[in-house]
Amino acid sequence: MSLYFKKNHFELYLEDSLLFLEKIPENSIDLVFADPPYNLSNGGFTCHAGKMVSVNKGNWDKSNGLEKDLEFHSAWIKACRRVLKPSGTIWISGTYHSIYRCGYALELNNFHILNDICWFKPNASPNLSCRFFAASHETLLWARKDKKASHCFNYSYMRNGNWPNDIIKKENKQMRSVWAINTPKPIEKLFGKHPTQKPIDLLKRIVLSSSNKGQTVLDPFTGSSTTGLVAYLYGKKFIGIDKEKQYLDLSIKRFKELESNIQKKRDKYGITSHSKPVGETC
Repeated sequence: MSLYFKKNHFELYLEDSLLFLEKIPENSIDLVFADPPYNLSNGGFTCHAGKMVSVNKGNWDKSNGLEKDLEFHSAWIKACRRVLKPSGTIWISGTYHSIYRCGYALELNNFHILNDICWFKPNASPNLSCRFFAASHETLLWARKDKKASHCFNYSYMRNGNWPNDIIKKENKQMRSVWAINTPKPIEKLFGKHPTQKPIDLLKRIVLSSSNKGQTVLDPFTGSSTTGLVAYLYGKKFIGIDKEKQYLDLSIKRFKELESNIQKKRDKYGITSHSKPVGETC
């Protein structure tokens, strides 16, 4: 295994995800969050800070055609299934460019889909062409490895927790499948950014809803490792994999900043030294 960085329970590996997943023991991971390539870097444009910019993110995000893209998604999803524990679950994020292929690949690999979540972005960029509706959401799929297994879901925390920035969530009411969460804050891009970086508030909800303290979270396309930062903050073990050295370097900078302020951040989020943080029940 190409270990790139390790400190305490936070590990980063510089390697192709498919090759790395082959080396992980079967039935050893509690939760997978995956933000795979969206396959949309094919010459289009979008809006950033009021300006027209290319959507091209790198060769890793280019489409290889419908069949090849589906083969890729099916292969890494199959590899994740092998390493997940029987009660484990997987989250996958994407836009319409990729998420439907991922959903089909989940079913091909015998996952049981639990929810599809609409992540609504209140501060999404406008559509500059004015020929389409302005894209303002991504889709998240949540699935468990075994249809008959008892998966982790911290229901009471999702229902009764403090989610002040979500304009949709009603206090002390069931959390629904539409989440209003802004894109990453400027402080989250202090050391630079990944082109598909996810906000901490989004990963906080995912990690806390479907894993507990001491469990192992894996991200096969870790990027700038927002998943890992949240997992580490809440006392979970993290394994992150990426082929791009520059994003692992960014991950390390973010991790070191988090660790230097860890107690302050845990106090901010009300994280105690109890065996389980408040709200973890499964």
